[in-house]
Amino acid sequence: MHLATRKAIYRRLQAANPEPTTELLYNTPFELLVAVMLSAHTTDKSVNAATAKLFPVANTPAALLKLGEDGVKPYLKTVGLYNAKTKNLVGLCKQLIEKHGGEVPADREALEALPGVGRKTASVVLNMVFGQIEIAVDTHIFRVSNRTGLAPGKTPLAVEIALMRNTPDEFKKNAHHWLLLHGRYVCVARVPACPKCIIKDLCEYPDKTPAPALKLSDAPIARQRPHPMQGSGRMSSNRSSPRHKPATRKPARLK
Repeated sequence: MHLATRKAIYRRLQAANPEPTTELLYNTPFELLVAVMLSAHTTDKSVNAATAKLFPVANTPAALLKLGEDGVKPYLKTVGLYNAKTKNLVGLCKQLIEKHGGEVPADREALEALPGVGRKTASVVLNMVFGQIEIAVDTHIFRVSNRTGLAPGKTPLAVEIALMRNTPDEFKKNAHHWLLLHGRYVCVARVPACPKCIIKDLCEYPDKTPAPALKLSDAPIARQRPHPMQGSGRMSSNRSSPRHKPATRKPARLK
């Protein structure tokens, strides 16, 4: 893919969503770290449901460590693999207190040494909390990068390296959010919503979904569902892509 095409793709994604952010709800760097760690192999919705109950009770390493595994586990039952994640969360808190004074470290090596924290989680925290230029690659970004031709690769790390190399500098800070949201709501796994895609003419995917097959798509924007504000009413099939609103919890103000 030519550089001009990459720039055009990011410009359109930027125009549609100028200030993208995570859909996870958090107030502090520690809450973000916990939420991203919990989001592995599950949905942001299920994580938000869990942390909405957990964080008002305990949202610091010391408070969560005091709860212990038995105290934390009931709050995480909406989250996939909650038994393992409970153990990791308590271990993460213990390590933050013992090695980092209870603060989230700004170093990749230190972050990835925490229980339950992998490269993707560390990249998100480094990008969003510390302003570092990182592009975390999850399943959505891996799919979009390969389908569109933005950054083909056989592994998440290969795609990450390609995105860091190929993404124009002015778009790197927000590339993770744009590509993730595009994969979550448009370029979905089973039947992508190509007829409604804002970058369909720039995308190199050879098997684009034709308009007649769009009704089979699992993209939320492409399906007629009851509108939450209209009871049994039906959402228009001509509705444009959903606007990704910032989380209701505001990101913490960092010093």
